[in-house]
Amino acid sequence: MTVVFQTARSSTVALRLLGLCLLLLALLAYPAFAAERLSDFIGGIQAGDLVPGADRIGPPQGEPPLAPAYRGDTIIGHIYLNSDFTNSVGYSGKPIHILVGIDPKGIVTGLKLVDHKEPIVLIGIPEARVVAAVNDLIGKDLGAVARNAERPPQVDIVSGATVTVLVMADSVVRSGVRLIRSGRLGGQPVATTQDTETRRVDRQEGTIRGWDELVGDGSIRRLSLSVGEVSDAFARAGNAEAAGNAETAYPDDSFIDMYVAPVSVPAIGRSLLGEEGFRRLQERLKPGQEAIVVAGDGAYSFKGSGYVRGGIFDRIELLQDGNSTRFRDRNHTRLGALEAEGSPDLREIALFVIPEDFSLDLTSPWQIQLLAQRNVGARDKAFLTFEVEYSLPDMYLIREAAAAPAPAPAAAQQQAQTGGAEIMPANDVLDEALWKRIWRGDAVSIGITVTALLVLTAIFFFQDALVRRPRLYTWIRRGFLTFTLLWLGWYANAQLSVVNVLTFTNSLITNFNWEFFLAAPLIFILWSAVAAALLFWGRGPFCGWLCPFGALQELLNNIAQALKVPQVKVPWALHERLWPIKYIIFLTLFGLSFYSLALAEAFAEVEPFKTSIILKFSRDWPYVIYALTLLSAGLFIERFFCRYLCPLGAALAIPGRIRMFEWLKRWPECGSPCQRCAKECPVQSIHPEGHINVNECIYCMHCQELYHDDHRCPHMIQVRLKRERRDALASPAMASGGKGHKAAFLPHHAQYKAAKQREEAAGSPPTSTEGA
Repeated sequence: MTVVFQTARSSTVALRLLGLCLLLLALLAYPAFAAERLSDFIGGIQAGDLVPGADRIGPPQGEPPLAPAYRGDTIIGHIYLNSDFTNSVGYSGKPIHILVGIDPKGIVTGLKLVDHKEPIVLIGIPEARVVAAVNDLIGKDLGAVARNAERPPQVDIVSGATVTVLVMADSVVRSGVRLIRSGRLGGQPVATTQDTETRRVDRQEGTIRGWDELVGDGSIRRLSLSVGEVSDAFARAGNAEAAGNAETAYPDDSFIDMYVAPVSVPAIGRSLLGEEGFRRLQERLKPGQEAIVVAGDGAYSFKGSGYVRGGIFDRIELLQDGNSTRFRDRNHTRLGALEAEGSPDLREIALFVIPEDFSLDLTSPWQIQLLAQRNVGARDKAFLTFEVEYSLPDMYLIREAAAAPAPAPAAAQQQAQTGGAEIMPANDVLDEALWKRIWRGDAVSIGITVTALLVLTAIFFFQDALVRRPRLYTWIRRGFLTFTLLWLGWYANAQLSVVNVLTFTNSLITNFNWEFFLAAPLIFILWSAVAAALLFWGRGPFCGWLCPFGALQELLNNIAQALKVPQVKVPWALHERLWPIKYIIFLTLFGLSFYSLALAEAFAEVEPFKTSIILKFSRDWPYVIYALTLLSAGLFIERFFCRYLCPLGAALAIPGRIRMFEWLKRWPECGSPCQRCAKECPVQSIHPEGHINVNECIYCMHCQELYHDDHRCPHMIQVRLKRERRDALASPAMASGGKGHKAAFLPHHAQYKAAKQREEAAGSPPTSTEGA
């Protein structure tokens, strides 16, 4: 035993030295990075690609640099690099470089993504989808945004790459507005305007009107597409196969005729739903909550079939101010017909209550985005998006004069110095950092995540009380894992990854910026919680409770065991030689990240998290087969990937050695002679000698259930038998010498033998009676 504990201590020292070496390596590897400038990128492009009609690009001028685009000798536009004017740090922790073409009026004429290190785009989501989303900014008038006459334009949100798309679009808009306000486009600096009125929705009943009148005044907005128009759109997008795979044989057939209206506005709702329907809707809506009607006809269904399989309407999305939401079946009510006089007979009519985690402001523009899809080949699909823009007509708005605040002394002084051109009002949307807008838009999701973390903390702090009730604890654990998989993973995409570790380390040694990490609020909150948990419990809270892929493995294995799928017990000698593989994988990725972060992120695909959780298996077949293979192995060997291959688990195990408390309790008999916990540990993290390897422990607390169980733990069985004998000796039957006398003096060894026989008959592993 002495040798065993010496080995354990040596292992601890070695791991601490390894962690120190990694930290020193990170500090010594600090490279000198020069800021990439406009001149590094414009050499390989044609002027007309960014400024239509331009035939050459002049040399960059000024600071930040701005390159004029010429047609002959006339300047018809300018080209600049977004990262020279504003922060454009993406999910990788590195700037996303976009060349932007802009004309003298402030209209965006072209965009070109020239360099990025985004892992979700490098492998997973096609770059073309991200670029197409940002290209929606082409043709937008940023001059109006610079004057605060319009809100910043919005772009399509690409599921799984939300942060990347928002950062790209925000950097283009912010850089363009800053350039316009500086007056460097050839005009005077643009002065911003202060809102002089506030607007709110008129909640009076209003007049009931017919269908034609509602459509005519903009109360109902329409999107009408023919099959041929959609085919042409696929052709322009470069997908000839999708263009040729039309829904019908006739191009003039209706692809979709879709109508959208906000029915929580009383005058519109009473007209479309009728008095009784609108009354029921009002009873259903919570304060501040809105509702819309989406109706459609034609060859294409805006509902699709996703809401039947998974409860989500994946073909339509609501967008406003850079935030978006999709509707689920719980938000949906099917309507048979609309009540407005003259309403057409539409095939699909849906009433959607806006989810509580999305605050729709009807006084500002919003959009419904339709995802059009067509089959390409046997399995693949091609996608295009179309939008219905909606602005509530003035007749439904109440306008009130806003009080003009007096400028602060500092602002007044600056205004005097600059002639008033550069002063931006307090309500300027662009004054607020992007990460703050994201956090405000995700307030409900943040609240749910924080609540879940508080619940998990309570489970850990009161674990002794819970594990004494094994049945209750089992259902609590399975319920939490289900929440982790379905909500935290598949819904919120809050799956931590070794890529986060690599980018954080790389950011520390280059240009650290909190804004990048704050741009993904749930990821930031989870990492903060994991960092705190490492001090108390090691890697267990994340690996055993908060990892969606780990939850998926364990729940599938629970189902497999319920179906009597045979479980493979890896021999200990082989097991302890397999678990170092994940440390080797992590160290390889960590070292590779100093050479090339992009290459390290590519090899980080050893994690199947992106395929199975973020992209929900909607990916190229090699990645799907790899993920399914690991999950299949987990049906026979519980948490196979966690045990032997997970680089994130290895990354957390190294600092996890610094934990300050030992919460898992052991008896002196554990390991010698009793082996029950070691044999029943789901991930074999308990050595045959009895001590728990915290590097491998996922804190499932099964060993703590056994620790307190006086019918399965030999130590507790002895305690129970002694208590029963003591109670028997003190019983009234013993005192009176009655019929219970003989039973009360049943020998101790006979009671223990009887208890042992009962346990063996119930399937418990045999235990030695030595030391009992």
